[in-house]
Amino acid sequence: MNFILHLGLGSFHRAHQAVYVHALRQQGDTGWAIAGGNLRPDMADTIAALQAQDGRYTLETVTPQGERNYTVIESIQRVIPYQDDLAPLIAMGADPATRIISFTVTEAGYYLDAQNQLDWPTFADLRADLAAVKAGQAGHTIYGGLVSILRARRAAGAGAVTLMNCDNLRHNGDRSRGGLLQFIEALGDAPLKEWVEQNTTSPNAMVDRITPRPTPDVAERVKAATGWDDKAALMGESFIQWVIEDDFIAGRPAWETVGVEMVQSVQAHEEAKIRLLNATHSCIAWAGTLAGYQYIHEGTHDAAIRQMAYDYVTDDAIPVLHTPEQPCPINLEQYRDVVLDRFGNPAIADTNQRVAMDAFSKIPGMIAPTIRDKLARDASFDSVAMLPALFLAYLQRWHAGQIPYTYQDQAMDPAVAHAICDAADPVAAYAADTTLWGELAGHPQLVDALRKAYARVLAFVAERTGA
Repeated sequence: MNFILHLGLGSFHRAHQAVYVHALRQQGDTGWAIAGGNLRPDMADTIAALQAQDGRYTLETVTPQGERNYTVIESIQRVIPYQDDLAPLIAMGADPATRIISFTVTEAGYYLDAQNQLDWPTFADLRADLAAVKAGQAGHTIYGGLVSILRARRAAGAGAVTLMNCDNLRHNGDRSRGGLLQFIEALGDAPLKEWVEQNTTSPNAMVDRITPRPTPDVAERVKAATGWDDKAALMGESFIQWVIEDDFIAGRPAWETVGVEMVQSVQAHEEAKIRLLNATHSCIAWAGTLAGYQYIHEGTHDAAIRQMAYDYVTDDAIPVLHTPEQPCPINLEQYRDVVLDRFGNPAIADTNQRVAMDAFSKIPGMIAPTIRDKLARDASFDSVAMLPALFLAYLQRWHAGQIPYTYQDQAMDPAVAHAICDAADPVAAYAADTTLWGELAGHPQLVDALRKAYARVLAFVAERTGA
């Protein structure tokens, strides 16, 4: 049997990639299975539950109309327990039966700046990981972990392997590969670098399925529906999509038989998804929090918030993605409407807290490109400017300790964020931040557009809260 070693057994992997491998196995193609584990000692309860259940768990899916379905997913055939030295994970990665190493570590887990360079100065854990690997210890970032695995694989003569990024970021395969090679360069391991260049590929992929963090009521519904007290149950929307560039160096499952789109280039799908879905999702989460909502569907059904999202896509995103010179193969208006329908699904109960996180990597990755494209055309960008303006208002709330939940952001320096909010001109300070804006930082048209948008956001908040 061939294995996919997956790093990061979180909800998204188990509701997405694992589902496709399960579908293959259900139709009789049992030549592939998943072995999975984590690079860090998190999710201990879930890992323990999966071990006790032999990797089996129930996925609840919900349509926008509220129809629920339950499937026992059986594609994770090996659950690898966490050890600080990662020995079981490394052993699996060095096994010739492992043909693909895939990973989900969130977009912030790649530590890349706007130029796709590893941001060593900002991230102490990245520097610590490099030091640990240099000292002969296992790495616990995605790069240090992969180095530990690939060194063992090379030493074992286990052959070529595909490195498959399943995270939600643009050019995900290219960028994580670039980060890995930079890490190996900093390590000074030239033989490993040469081996990786010759014996691995890193296909780009676009992934899509809304998967909220599991809540206790999911397990309760699963038990009521199936009779199984499943300790690793989770829930996702019924919609699912996976588009992958067909660049696998050591074979792959026949994913095209279970609905995966295998393509030469993922770029059009990727841009549509990141700009029309991900950026819109964040817009609704920030606006919804400011309006006092807890869930994404509540903000989606608020006419003013829905209009902000609709206008952003219609006025600014679609015109730069679909042009006479470069027509988009996807019906973007239809895509926009389907996305808003999905976000309005109350059964998902997706929280603003989950979607609002990591803005300091989402703004440069998901929002700034549209502003950059509009500037290049010398066109106004009032609608897209609303999204970062919403986050500035959100950041001010966070600064004042008024966000009703814990805000998580791996790429944010809290001292810098507080300084933006304390500045005499917060809009100018915000527009000048290079982590958020890269080469656009301080651009007069950016400052002007953000200032106008911020005034509109404050008026929206005042209308909702009286503040």
